[in-house]
Amino acid sequence: MPQHQVTRRAAIARLLSGAAVVGAAALPGRLLAATAPGARLSDGTLTIDFDAAMASRLSFNGRAITPVAPAAAVRLVDGRTIDRFTLLDHAEEAASGPHGAGRRHRLRATAQGTLEQQIVITFLNRYPGLALIDFTYRNTGTAPLAIAGWRAVTHDLLSHQDGAWSFAGASYPNRRDWVQPVAPGFEQHNFMGMNGSDYGGGTPVAVVWRRDVGLAVGHVDTVPRLVSLPVAAQPDGTRIGMSGDQPVVLAPGATFTLPPAFVMAHRGDHFRPLDAYRRLMAERGLAAPAIPASSYGPIWCAWGYERNYTPAEVYGTLPKAKELGFEWAVLDDGWQTSEGDWKLDPVKYPNGDADMRAFVKRIKADGMRPRLWLAPLAADPGTDLLRDRPDMLLLDRDGAAQNVSWWSAFTLCPAYQPTVDHFRGIVRRIIADWGFEGLKLDGQHLNGVAPCYNPAHKHARPEESYEKLQDFWKAIYDEAIAANPQSVVEICPCGDSFAFHNIPAMNNTPASDPESSWQVRLKGKTFKALMGPSAPYSGDHVELSEGGDDFASTYGIGAIPSTKFTWPKPTSHPTDTLPPGGFVLTSEKEKVWRHWLELYRANRLAEGTYLGGLYDLGFDKPEGHAVAKNGAMHYAFYAKQWDGPIELRGLGTGSYALADAFTGRSLGRATAGRNRISATFERFMLVTATPVVA
Repeated sequence: MPQHQVTRRAAIARLLSGAAVVGAAALPGRLLAATAPGARLSDGTLTIDFDAAMASRLSFNGRAITPVAPAAAVRLVDGRTIDRFTLLDHAEEAASGPHGAGRRHRLRATAQGTLEQQIVITFLNRYPGLALIDFTYRNTGTAPLAIAGWRAVTHDLLSHQDGAWSFAGASYPNRRDWVQPVAPGFEQHNFMGMNGSDYGGGTPVAVVWRRDVGLAVGHVDTVPRLVSLPVAAQPDGTRIGMSGDQPVVLAPGATFTLPPAFVMAHRGDHFRPLDAYRRLMAERGLAAPAIPASSYGPIWCAWGYERNYTPAEVYGTLPKAKELGFEWAVLDDGWQTSEGDWKLDPVKYPNGDADMRAFVKRIKADGMRPRLWLAPLAADPGTDLLRDRPDMLLLDRDGAAQNVSWWSAFTLCPAYQPTVDHFRGIVRRIIADWGFEGLKLDGQHLNGVAPCYNPAHKHARPEESYEKLQDFWKAIYDEAIAANPQSVVEICPCGDSFAFHNIPAMNNTPASDPESSWQVRLKGKTFKALMGPSAPYSGDHVELSEGGDDFASTYGIGAIPSTKFTWPKPTSHPTDTLPPGGFVLTSEKEKVWRHWLELYRANRLAEGTYLGGLYDLGFDKPEGHAVAKNGAMHYAFYAKQWDGPIELRGLGTGSYALADAFTGRSLGRATAGRNRISATFERFMLVTATPVVA
């Protein structure tokens, strides 16, 4: 018998007998090979080393980036944690499927003969550095096993002297930044369910990165799952992983399968792993729909007049909006009697449907496209809907409704067919009858819902409401497209970290109430990864940016300009606190607004290819972005103040003529080999690099 098999069998015998063995987490990386034989798995970029106790270590391009430690564990109801298994066997085979060719590894291990762990790890030729990981546990004992929770793909990215940054796809009521530095003491649970009564859902991916390497984890199920993706600072690095706390009792012989996971080692910020995640999910059937050309049109929204707008105010502003170059006119909150009934306000539209049809015709007559605001799934107390159809409510296990805080409304269950049919009818009326060409679907409650226990719905599991929210939005989208194949459907989950599983139901997205220009840019970079490098993303109303005038943050990342200006005067009946002067378009503003719209129309960078892998949001100073369009490179740099070199990455062969895109000033020439220029600016600098034709 070969010596390595003798060694492995002896090690297994010692572990099964309970003999004392040094804990894998205590072993330094260089001693891994000296432990009992384990398994080494690699695609040449990412290497996963397991020891005989199933502790593992990740390496990137041959260099260890995590310590040796258990990456997976099962937590029992009695308080015990099982994170030490004995490797029994390892098999390798060729893999093929929707993601193309690769190599598949199957590992089987046991915890004292009572719990079997099966791990299938697949490397894909299309995705170097990424591994798909499937975990299955089987009760091989004679008694039921009460499981309280689990964790998987959990690793500590080793520390670096320059620190680390993180991306988290979870949603929180405080609308925190999606990208944050990992300071000492940093910890974020990143639960994908509800983190507030109306804030929840998100993109099930977390990323941490250093200047030289990053690590991403997440799940690749085609339905959302109630998992967490915690990120936490550690004394020697940053911990990242996936966990769940849904209890299960595992009968003898029964199995328990975790959501399909992935781990990816990469360079740069969160863009590359999110882009890989998008492509993986598309191969699994979950992708953004085709984008109509009208989705890239600049947007004027009547929200500057707020809920108490008058049709005359909107009519009076349309010619100015059209003159400046805006293509869409969005009628926002205030056209309806209430959230839920969605009947026309009789004061504004005394003749009902006829008045709304005339309103839409007036927008089109002024040369613009009409879009209507709607907040599906919200229903106000006292509405006819809740009086007549209280069965539509989403209820928790105590029979209480889920609150939508902004409107003091309640949430309807998206997985209940009468709810779906009700909103399909509303959308059909808006598009097919009234003649609107687009929808602005709005509200923080759109992103995720709690499990539903309403007995009238006869859910197979309470989690159906959460898992089938994506199907509700797809039904809304399909209804709009059936009524008008060129409809633009925008989902704006105010402040949430956007739920990726809803992407097949939208062909337009905004920054969704950004609280800073930084959020405009980081959300834009994130959407360009999740929806595609030419995603139709708007910076939301420019009035929400820093200074209320930062079109540069929208333009430079390849986003669509949007505003809610009023004209020729501010609203005289505000419902919210307004800044001094309201949102009126002054003559001074008009000059600036006009210039940015001219720049957008000239270059249409939103339709270009955003090159998110060229610059690192965390470590590159100044902050840089790049968009390729028609052979030219368009760069944007941001800082409060900057005086120093900037690097123009991604240039091709030959020479490029450089110009300041905002002022038109010549900046000389550059090549791929000589791509650094001196720059002095405040707030932003835009550089266009155009190939020089010999």
